[in-house]
Amino acid sequence: MATVLRLQEVTKRFSGLLANDRVSLSIEENESVGLIGPNGAGKTTLFNCIAGYYAPTAGQVVFNGTDITGWRPNAVCRLGLARTFQLVQAIKQMTVLENVMIGSLCRAHSTQAARQSALRVLEECDLTGKRDMLAGSLTLADRKRLEIARAWATRPRLLLLDEVMAGLTPLETQEAVAVLKKIRGTGVTLLTVEHVMEALIPLVDRIVVLDQGRKIAEGSPEVVLSDPRVISAYLGGELRAGG
Repeated sequence: MATVLRLQEVTKRFSGLLANDRVSLSIEENESVGLIGPNGAGKTTLFNCIAGYYAPTAGQVVFNGTDITGWRPNAVCRLGLARTFQLVQAIKQMTVLENVMIGSLCRAHSTQAARQSALRVLEECDLTGKRDMLAGSLTLADRKRLEIARAWATRPRLLLLDEVMAGLTPLETQEAVAVLKKIRGTGVTLLTVEHVMEALIPLVDRIVVLDQGRKIAEGSPEVVLSDPRVISAYLGGELRAGG
């Protein structure tokens, strides 16, 4: 099985703050990996280093056999690596369909082709009925789903998901999990940052844990969530309670 993503001692400093400290990680093709850790652990910073929003201070990011360390986000996306944002980035004055077409234009060679591709993505993400609504009028759950749809429209080989279920009700979370399972079923590789353990566990094969910028644990959900270091990092109890 091919390695889709390999991080080799990725480090990111912001002046005196060490946000990521020599993080190494490999993700295989068709694998789904969860990335967890307490607030401030460096999860989103690591996403930004992978996707090109930050250049690592040190270390190496290799995607699909290509060293993409320090590449710009648009170049990373064209290569087949897309990401969502913790704070949704939809253009509020544009319709749902138009927002997804922006993602489709990464691959499509015409506006018409981008439209047809975006319509397929909306169907896959259960947003077809809202395609003509302005993005700014959507509920939080639908804005989160639109964020997924726009990234998915770039047709990535690896999709980075940054807390796409944060703030959702239990029913909305179940619906989001169903969409992500459908996406995973197409063969795409997933790396997911999430605090909602009930949502994460059914989605992932393996969990990686960051604390204070360092990787402190890695393995199956059952092994990782019973690790005393992980429980301690979450101030005890929180993981067992599913928080």
